[in-house]
Amino acid sequence: MAKKQYRKAKTVSTTDKTTATVLNSPKNRLSSTDFNPDYSYVVKDLKRIGILAGSFIGVLIVLTFFLR
Repeated sequence: MAKKQYRKAKTVSTTDKTTATVLNSPKNRLSSTDFNPDYSYVVKDLKRIGILAGSFIGVLIVLTFFLR
């Protein structure tokens, strides 16, 4: 078996802290209006899946009456 190697934890230097502070400043944060994804196609697909599943279950119920 091969010997396991462990990585040392990365230390954060002062320049990294300043960069992190600049990146997290309120000016650079995205507002809720900047990110507005459109998921209308997902809703349409879910409705279609629900209709298909309901119709298949309905067909199975009707078939149980004829096959008994």
